[in-house]
Amino acid sequence: MFDDSIADAICVIAKDFHQRGWMSGTAGNLSARQTNDAMWITASGKSKGNLTANDLLKLKINNGEVIEHNLTMNSPSAETEIHQAIYQSFSTAKACFHIHSIDACLATRLHADETHLVLPDLEMIKGFEIWEQSPKVLLPVFRNHLDVSQIAADIRRQFSQLQPDITALMIRDHGITVWGNSIEQTYNRVEILEFLLSFLARTPQKSQS
Repeated sequence: MFDDSIADAICVIAKDFHQRGWMSGTAGNLSARQTNDAMWITASGKSKGNLTANDLLKLKINNGEVIEHNLTMNSPSAETEIHQAIYQSFSTAKACFHIHSIDACLATRLHADETHLVLPDLEMIKGFEIWEQSPKVLLPVFRNHLDVSQIAADIRRQFSQLQPDITALMIRDHGITVWGNSIEQTYNRVEILEFLLSFLARTPQKSQS
């Protein structure tokens, strides 16, 4: 059955992110887990500034099969497999947001190596429940394969072997994916990570000499 509270929250957040320039065009996708084996996700090719409840589809997490939708012409986000990979890897994940921002791409180009980016040890890092003094927190960075299923496979493989420092990852030259134990927490953590990456995007590169 359609969950109005999930639909309303996703539509409000999508409009907010679109207005900030984090979901330009039809880019980005938002999802929320309704049950252990089912999630709601935004439809493909929709402007995130004008989403309605009809632009969400309910899918099986294990295989992406559509369970419920209000408009038959809608299809799931092209990046659905990234969300599936997160829900399959983290049983506590209740929402997963994937956005495309300029600052995230700039920060990664300027400061990341092939596999990770060291986040600045600013006060905002506490929003990810990091309570250490001057912590070294690594944001996993994944290759931006043209085939989204390969990105999802890379995520599953890495997180089956090593848990990330925070509930977030970066796809190089693409965007961030953030998850949390509620829609509200995930929303907050997107803001926090964007704050940290915006700081890095404005930080000059260290000299190699």
